[in-house]
Amino acid sequence: MKPVQTFIVTAKLPSKIAKLKELAYNYWWCWNYNAKELFIRVNNVLWDEVNHNPVLLINRLTQEELEDLANQKDFVAFLDSVYDSFIKYLESEGWYSTLGLDKVGTIAYLSPEYGINESFPNYSGGLGILSGDHLKTASDLGLPLVGIGLLYQQGYFRQKLTQSGWQNELYIPNDFYSLPLILQRDKNGDPLIIDLDFPLGKVYAQVWRMEIGKVPLFLLDTNIDKNIPEYRDITDQLYGGTRETRIQQEFILGIGGIRALKAIGIEPEVLHLNEGHAAFALLERIRLFMKKYNIDFRSAKQIVIGTSVFTTHTPVPAGNEVFDQSLVKKYFEKYVNELGISIEELLSLGQVSTQYDPNEGFSMTVLGLRLSSYRNGVSKLHGKVARRMWHSLWKDIPEDEIPISHITNGVHTMTWVAREFAELYDRYLTPRWRIEPDNQELWDKIDMISSDELWREKQRRRVRLVLFARNYLKQRQKGFLSPEQLNKINEYLNPDALTIGFARRFAPYKRATLLFRDMERLKKILTDPEKPVQIIIAGKAHPQDTQGKEMIQTIIHRVREYGLERYVVFLEDYDVVIARLMVKGCDVWLNTPIRPLEASGTSGMKA
Repeated sequence: MKPVQTFIVTAKLPSKIAKLKELAYNYWWCWNYNAKELFIRVNNVLWDEVNHNPVLLINRLTQEELEDLANQKDFVAFLDSVYDSFIKYLESEGWYSTLGLDKVGTIAYLSPEYGINESFPNYSGGLGILSGDHLKTASDLGLPLVGIGLLYQQGYFRQKLTQSGWQNELYIPNDFYSLPLILQRDKNGDPLIIDLDFPLGKVYAQVWRMEIGKVPLFLLDTNIDKNIPEYRDITDQLYGGTRETRIQQEFILGIGGIRALKAIGIEPEVLHLNEGHAAFALLERIRLFMKKYNIDFRSAKQIVIGTSVFTTHTPVPAGNEVFDQSLVKKYFEKYVNELGISIEELLSLGQVSTQYDPNEGFSMTVLGLRLSSYRNGVSKLHGKVARRMWHSLWKDIPEDEIPISHITNGVHTMTWVAREFAELYDRYLTPRWRIEPDNQELWDKIDMISSDELWREKQRRRVRLVLFARNYLKQRQKGFLSPEQLNKINEYLNPDALTIGFARRFAPYKRATLLFRDMERLKKILTDPEKPVQIIIAGKAHPQDTQGKEMIQTIIHRVREYGLERYVVFLEDYDVVIARLMVKGCDVWLNTPIRPLEASGTSGMKA
């Protein structure tokens, strides 16, 4: 039964604390310690219950609680101070302004996932975390950048392990109105909706806007009544559904993303594609240039090539999307007419062969490489691997001259550095390190910090990690274990033991089980009373990756078989919260992939 009418209920804040809402709707708070502290002060218990979502936090407060906050002079003073810092940040110019460029254009950054914060589950792993850190850093630097992505109704799956250690997937719907999202409006004040031609007719996507500091992120959502039922579900799940679902998502991300920007009034001078999933955007830009300048496909293609950047992320085949020709023909037979080329010419753009090959699939990575002038891998080794991998696209050029360079993946410093260490750096390096993280002169002063001070802060972070892990395990297991068994979890992990962290996707090439091949030796190391060692593990296997799931189960079984539950724990449903605590609390970060299949390993960089 459909509702007669839908009502959206939000909190009405007293005027003294009205600024709280503005702060809640900009993710700047998630990398500002005082802003985080502000929301914790509102209600620290509820803050954890709402998974650190400030919009939901405010909406869950009663009017009496809001009035009480407004009457607390110390809270209002702290709110005013944080808000002043926020406004100062928004008005600051950043590094980009120092370049003295006369014309300020717009860079459009497209990615299928964004890991901004745990309260916005629109990510699955490293690609999404990199995208989120990219937007935050662009904001800090003052880059004229906008992000484009898809808004998934159910996001990525939630992981639940059975008592036998087998991974099950749960999909929990997101309430967009309880997230820091605002519907983008057109000039008439109506929700902005773009349309695309699909085989069964038009597909419509509404556009949401999210603020990441100074950078807007626009997200497309097909779950609207205007769509037929088959098309409403396109943006249900990140990396879910069938192969047809995937090409539908990438059509909307790439072509729909560019159309959304145009409808908003943004015509980017540069396009940056974070992996091949958004490569169809290059075709849409060609179409727009053809129309704008009344030129042919070949001429428009050269403009697009000269203004596009493509980042390839993985040498693993599964990470390089390849579609059957039949699927591409199904969705592009009409579209090619607007490009003035045949379907075979379009297919050849995504093929390694120099001429159209009826037997070769359509590679999104090849499309991105062909239609960009700047191409990069994500580490020095990966750049070399990528040049070898795609040498056939430039057969007449020596391998070391293939036009694929590398830029090593980075992280957003203020998101991942522990507050205790940030305060140490402030004291010894001056706060300039926050805005000049690449200033070697500042980091030359790092030796001024005594080993005792560093070790003291590191021990505090390890203690916090151990306490979190125990509480987390009890919460996840309380439905399965007796009170006596739950109490035993308090004996798990040692706050003073060397702590090894292993947290990443459970893909076979990452070799999570390598550490557990010689269990007798491992047990001897872990149970040494003089030199205690312990391991904390987290990570998800893709729902269709049976081998990855078996690796998780193997670890669980071996730990139990050798009685190592106190020394090795698995934290299920890996997310940004667990990642932050592990990165800041572990002593050693373990990375054991098969060389050279790990392109960069950003989890280890954060550590």
